[in-house]
Amino acid sequence: MSPPTNKAPSPFLEALRMFVRNPSALAGTLILLSIVVISIAGVWLWPADPFDITAAPMTPPWSEDALLGSDYLGRDVLTSLIHGGRVTLLVGVTAALLSVTIGISLGAMAGFYGGRVDALLMRVAEFFQVLPALLFAMVVVSLFSPNLVTVTLAIGSVSWTSTARLTRAEFMKVRNLEFVRAEKAIGASNARIIWKVILPNAFPPLVVSATLAVGSAILFEAGLSFMGLSDPNLMSWGLMIGSNRQYILTSWWTVTFPGLAIFITVLAVSLIGDGLNDALNPKLRER
Repeated sequence: MSPPTNKAPSPFLEALRMFVRNPSALAGTLILLSIVVISIAGVWLWPADPFDITAAPMTPPWSEDALLGSDYLGRDVLTSLIHGGRVTLLVGVTAALLSVTIGISLGAMAGFYGGRVDALLMRVAEFFQVLPALLFAMVVVSLFSPNLVTVTLAIGSVSWTSTARLTRAEFMKVRNLEFVRAEKAIGASNARIIWKVILPNAFPPLVVSATLAVGSAILFEAGLSFMGLSDPNLMSWGLMIGSNRQYILTSWWTVTFPGLAIFITVLAVSLIGDGLNDALNPKLRER
């Protein structure tokens, strides 16, 4: 009886092992999870309304009435941070998902069909790529009432081009391989080949792109909120900075704390993206 052979670990387990062994990626994951938990659970643990006036205007941090101080109206900065995080993360993740969905769909069709379909879709991508993204988003939000839906649609509709080009390149690289030809030979439909055969093999770089798109969407949302192009009835980190920017020299905490929250969140997302890039890279796994 021959001794049992050791099975090679699955690519998923190998990628997970590399990701966990990456200190930067692990730190980014813990930081992001902490921010998400605080933003979600903090709403119930700290149920105060962020628009309520709870202290004297511009109360400095570490005061009895306001742990992180108050803004120019007397609104508690800590409460605004907790409630604002939920809005910022929701818009960032949703807009990133919309952007990635559009980019993968158009890039997959362009890379798979090629020819005129590829030329047409890439001309559309080039149009959106040269279009001033922030200006276009400002116009879209201004034409409609500024709320979470319009802000999310505006961000997602202008930030999909890089994902589309990456998907197109991956599909063009994979579409002529033997296993794809075998699927065509047995009569598989184009939809099956695109979504169930090619896309899973092109998925690793797209996962990294989707992760980094979350950070870009968070910064985009903060920029729109900073300019007042967001829902005025919902607190967000960008709205905190925008409404207090005139008082940055006299009450630095009203701008510094939400700015740090945005910086730390985007940094954590970037660390996770770099960790995924290393973990999903077959050459690095072999090394």
